[in-house]
Amino acid sequence: MVWILVTTALAFCGIAVLGVLGIRVYVEVRRLARQVGDSSQALAGAAEQFQRSAEPLAARAGTAVRR
Repeated sequence: MVWILVTTALAFCGIAVLGVLGIRVYVEVRRLARQVGDSSQALAGAAEQFQRSAEPLAARAGTAVRR
């Protein structure tokens, strides 16, 4: 009878540990997803700024080549 209680307690502890680790993984994945979203927005903003600053240069280069 004691062995049944011990194995049940160990199984419960194992499931509890897996649950805690699963929650920690979930929290870290959400944090990583948030960072990826922020980084992609920053990258999109930088690409847009680069495109706006490169347009006048490209226009000047196009007129210099035509002359």
